[in-house]
Amino acid sequence: TWLRRLRSPRAWACCGSCRSPPGGCCPGVLPCNGGERGLQVLGGTRDHPPAYTALRERLLAAVVTCFKRHGAAAIDTPVLELRETLMGKYGEEAKLIYELQDQGGELLALRYDLTVPFARYLAMNKITNMKRYHIAKVYRRDNPATTRGRYREFYQCDFDIAGQFDPMIPDAECLKIVHEILSDLQLGDFLIKVNDRRILNGIFAVCGIPESKFVTACCTVDKLDKVPWEEVRGEMVGEKGLSPEAADHIGEYVQLHGGLELIERLLQDPKLSQNKLAKEGLGDMKLLFEYLTLFGITGKISFDLSLARGLDYYTGVIFEAVLLQQENEHVEEPVSVGSVAGGGRYDGLVGMFDPKGRKVPCVGVSIGIERIFSILEQRMKASGEKVRTTETQVLVATPHKHLLAARLKLISELWAAGIKAEMLYKKDPKLLKQLQYCEDTGIPLAAIVGEQELTDGVVKLRDVATRVEVDIPREKLVDEIRRRLEP
Repeated sequence: TWLRRLRSPRAWACCGSCRSPPGGCCPGVLPCNGGERGLQVLGGTRDHPPAYTALRERLLAAVVTCFKRHGAAAIDTPVLELRETLMGKYGEEAKLIYELQDQGGELLALRYDLTVPFARYLAMNKITNMKRYHIAKVYRRDNPATTRGRYREFYQCDFDIAGQFDPMIPDAECLKIVHEILSDLQLGDFLIKVNDRRILNGIFAVCGIPESKFVTACCTVDKLDKVPWEEVRGEMVGEKGLSPEAADHIGEYVQLHGGLELIERLLQDPKLSQNKLAKEGLGDMKLLFEYLTLFGITGKISFDLSLARGLDYYTGVIFEAVLLQQENEHVEEPVSVGSVAGGGRYDGLVGMFDPKGRKVPCVGVSIGIERIFSILEQRMKASGEKVRTTETQVLVATPHKHLLAARLKLISELWAAGIKAEMLYKKDPKLLKQLQYCEDTGIPLAAIVGEQELTDGVVKLRDVATRVEVDIPREKLVDEIRRRLEP
């Protein structure tokens, strides 16, 4: 339903980002990022013309509705942070942080994500229990791939639960939220992969990897969703300094995926069952799957030992949602076409900012809204679907000259009643031009007031789509408009 509201049977005017007439380069579908020749925005960033912004706002509204349904409150934090706040939290990805220096020489940085600022916010305000959502722009000095939704400036939509609670209950709710949002947006088939950092670290330990190399090994395993095991193994041995035997042993584990049966099998594994971290992680994973079964979503969940997520601050359960695409009828398993959500548990991050090192356990998820935008943008361009860029419900029009005062008075009455109304900014516009404006911009109703209507105390209400006109007593006009606009 949320997407249906964006569409209209009529064509809109051009998005305004180019100089083509309506029906030319971009007849109100999703806009190009063009403009005057010779002028362009920084690579990896983009202007957001009306059609794009309309889609983005409605997508965000769908996500926020889910967050609020689960009891989250909104917060905001500064786009600028002290450099020291961000450093040491992102592992190998720290090189993507935009660093700045203010006039006084203070070292600053643009926020890289919304999780670290949230942890800083909790520690600074001595908050130990909170369920929050945060939607804002973040910045990464990345190689942009705009066709796949990768930008240097982009929105993140985060939901997090902070506080000391019984194991896996908040974690299960985060996964339920991902499932709800992806189901509601109807993006196609998807899969939510789950793993646990403790299980990964336990695997590294039983494979003979020194603890000092856990993080780098984790970052390498994280590439398994993009490159085959042979390349990952080559990096482990050639660049990370692991022995071929250790790499092969790791490969025996990280290529496994399944459900409760795999968890039970690993709990009986002679080596993993003797490792404290792995045993804890597998026990919690079993509990998590029990809760997800009660939520009725295990059909979309896969326990995937290749999932690593490269950020340093994760300490427990980690998860990532990917869209699936059946390439052809001969492929037995759907293939991933990209991550659209990710998150996990980070129990130690808040303590890094607290002077006394007091920890606040946290778990959260980030919805990859830019990737979702890109997918829907491509689909709409391919299908030629249109996006309405305004919410105007009524155009106030006049058929004769010298009736500007009548239009101004009527539109004022509609605004006062909360009706979204417009009029053309000319003293004596032609009626045909006013009605054409309704069709071009998708306004469903026109309230026409002429000399005869003024004499009779009525307003002629026109349905723009059917072109049917009915005289409505002026005192009943607002009620009639509301009745017609009811969903």
